[in-house]
Amino acid sequence: MTQPLFAFGDIHGQRAALDTALDRLGSDPEAAPIVFVGDYIDRGPDSAGVVARLMAAQAAGAPWICLQGNHDTFLPEFLAGPEPDAEHLWIGLRWMGEGVGGRQTLESYGVDADPRRPVSALLEDARAAVPPDHAEWLRGLPRIHVTDDHVFVHAGIRPRVPLDAQDPEDLIWIRDAFLTDPTDHGRLVVHGHTPGQRVELFPNRLNLDGGAGYGRPLEPVRLLGRAVTVIGRDGDRPL
Repeated sequence: MTQPLFAFGDIHGQRAALDTALDRLGSDPEAAPIVFVGDYIDRGPDSAGVVARLMAAQAAGAPWICLQGNHDTFLPEFLAGPEPDAEHLWIGLRWMGEGVGGRQTLESYGVDADPRRPVSALLEDARAAVPPDHAEWLRGLPRIHVTDDHVFVHAGIRPRVPLDAQDPEDLIWIRDAFLTDPTDHGRLVVHGHTPGQRVELFPNRLNLDGGAGYGRPLEPVRLLGRAVTVIGRDGDRPL
């Protein structure tokens, strides 16, 4: 008999919303098989808390699979610092930009991320404040998880390209080429990355990013084969 599987979309530093959503799964959410599709940090107030919760659960043996999102690459890249011959390409210059969320992430680790401070000072403080295992965990996350019925990724897949030949960058960055293509991928592609107003099911994909990074509800789903049920604040909602 097919067993239910749970999945979460982009969390973006919303630790309180994560805790509340996990509580809706039952009295022991750490026992539930869950796939998280990435973007644990940035924008929300407690990225450090989100990473700590997920890491602790995995370390305790929870059957949780945490995939890497594009935002999850930013903190490790920031801490690595700029390449001497390509400083203009360093993520730190963009990550501190309006709406990206880097400043909120650093603040969650206790760094004074005042925009008036030079980015070099933020880097120095971040290297002292961010636990090395947090950065290593984010850097080492997988980008795809496949079951008999589903393909879990952060952003999507390149249509008509075999799963074992997918570009790893597409898995965390792709948008239009995937979102607008009606191809039946053989499995339901479960993803986030492109925020909507709520979880939304399409014939060939399920978008879990309901905009929690912008303050909208974080609503996990229960998957039973290709049947999808949203576990919302006001009760279950089949799609």
